[in-house]
Amino acid sequence: MYTESLVKLGKVRSEIREIFEYGNKRKAEIGAENVFDFSIGNPSVPAPKSVNDAIIDLVNNFDSVALHGYTSAQGDAKVRTTIANYINNRFNTEIAPDNIYMTCGAASSLTIVFNAIMQKDDECIVFTPYFPEYGVFLERTGAKLVAVKSEDKTFQVDMKGFEAAINEKTKAVVINSPNNPSGVVYSVETIEKMCDLLRKKEKEYGHPIFLVTDEPYRELVYDDIEVPYIINYYHNTFVCYSYSKALSLPGERIGYIAVSPDMDDEEDAYAAVCGAGRALGYVCASSMYQRVIEKCIDDTADISIYKVNRDLLYNSLTEMGYECVYPDGAFYLFVKAMGDDAHEFCEKAKEHELLLVPADSFGTPGYVRISYCVQTKQIEDALPAFKKLAESYQK
Repeated sequence: MYTESLVKLGKVRSEIREIFEYGNKRKAEIGAENVFDFSIGNPSVPAPKSVNDAIIDLVNNFDSVALHGYTSAQGDAKVRTTIANYINNRFNTEIAPDNIYMTCGAASSLTIVFNAIMQKDDECIVFTPYFPEYGVFLERTGAKLVAVKSEDKTFQVDMKGFEAAINEKTKAVVINSPNNPSGVVYSVETIEKMCDLLRKKEKEYGHPIFLVTDEPYRELVYDDIEVPYIINYYHNTFVCYSYSKALSLPGERIGYIAVSPDMDDEEDAYAAVCGAGRALGYVCASSMYQRVIEKCIDDTADISIYKVNRDLLYNSLTEMGYECVYPDGAFYLFVKAMGDDAHEFCEKAKEHELLLVPADSFGTPGYVRISYCVQTKQIEDALPAFKKLAESYQK
């Protein structure tokens, strides 16, 4: 009666959401201050004041019919012009308004791009660890996800493994930098090597290989780390951007796709994005929030608290004997599970009211993700529990 694969998908709960809901239950039972929930990547800092000011200004002074009415399917032209100009000024690119397609966040951006470029039996390469929903998004296109194991400990791209995975069926490669869940930022050297290899393989196989860059965490970087802007390195690039983390607006679902102006058959590429958006019903992103973005284009949330949290958590856990990947960005700490079995480790952590996420679904068994987008006090209060957990393995 119903689409069997979607019934099955709907019955399989996200592991992260399951842990989050378990945490809410425990908080009701023993008090929120006694439960240390590090499961979900929900920004813990408020949106900048400029966002609230923009909303108030728009509600009070902008024509209400226009504010709450439809925009063009691909987004308001003035907003797209503002975004294109911002990108060009910041990254020295030549993006036009008709290279920008407004979306309901990075997830819809990725879904649109995958549907625009992937066909049955095409292959899409991702690098471990990777966001589990990539597989869900790709499955609906009939394409196959190919996971390439990243370098041990650094989690930069393993170029030998990458090259071995590319074949005539390879249609796309997805990168996520800063990475969820490792916090790793791909270096300029890594990006240059990747792009050189892709150009070589495009020539060898005689068809485009697209680079899809998933960028909700671009602004969340520390220690003056540079995040390369991929359009400047590779012609066949789609940028999937979201304001969920940059402006702490995850519930408002607003972002965009940027199609490289140097894309093969650029006009058709943008038309395919527009067509996929139409076919999927992802048209006319929130009119009001498009205009909020226009007014707040230069702003970000105050991410300094995430750096404080990162330093506190990383330094404390490494001192306790945990093996951690040093995160240059995002707001996650990637930690090797003591005892090697991540699920068992997370269950043992629950005994200390620590809620962590096993990374098996991210393609990296034996690791756990700790979200440090929380109040600093929660980390401070949780440190004795982390110490007890470590000691239980060190006996």
